[in-house]
Amino acid sequence: MKKKIIISMSILMILCLGGCKKNTPHTEGTIDNISYKETEEKSNFIKIEMKSGEIMLLELYPEIAPITVENFQKLISEKFYDNLTFHRIIEGFMIQGGDPNGTGMGGSKDKIKGEFKENGIQNDLKHERGVISMARSKDMDSASSQFFICHKDALSLDGNYAAFGKLIKGYETLDELASTKVANDGETPVKKPEILSIRFVTIMENETEKN
Repeated sequence: MKKKIIISMSILMILCLGGCKKNTPHTEGTIDNISYKETEEKSNFIKIEMKSGEIMLLELYPEIAPITVENFQKLISEKFYDNLTFHRIIEGFMIQGGDPNGTGMGGSKDKIKGEFKENGIQNDLKHERGVISMARSKDMDSASSQFFICHKDALSLDGNYAAFGKLIKGYETLDELASTKVANDGETPVKKPEILSIRFVTIMENETEKN
C-alpha cells in the first residue's frame, strides 16, 4: 500500500511540474529592449502584470493630472489592484478595470476631482491608443479606482475624462486583452482577465519610445 501511495504522489508531482501554473511575479525583466525592475519607491513608471504572465509598462504624467496620478500611486502603494480584473472590454475602444467588486459599480473609498476640460481643468492628453484614463459616473468628481486603457484612438473622450499616462511597452498584451471573448452585451468578458499586481518600476534603459 505504501508503495502505491509513493508512486501516486510521484505521478502527481510530475503532472504539476508539467501542467500546474504558478503566478510567480516578474519583479524584473525586459520588454522590447526596455529593462525594468520593481521598486518600493514611488515612481511614474508602473507595471501591470496579468495572472497569465503578460505585462504592460506605463508612464504616468503628474504634470498633466497631478491629483489623478497621486491617487493612482496611493492605490498602487496599498496594493489595491492586486487580484482585481478587467471587467469591461470593448475591442477597438478600451479595456476597463480597477473595480474591487468586478461589476463596474465599485471603487476605492476616496473620490477625486476630475482633471479634464469640461470640469474646468486643463488636460491636453488625447485619448489615443495606449492612453490610460480614469473611469467615472455622470458626476464629474466621482473617479476613484476604476481606470481604462484605450485600445484604439478614442478622441471623443477628450475633455470629458482624466487621461493621465500612456503605455510605453506591452501593446501586444493590450491587443490580446482587448480580444477577450465577451457576452452578448458586447462588453462583459465571459472570463474576466485577472490582474496579478500593479507595481512601481525603475526603467533600466533610456529608451522610452512610444508605439
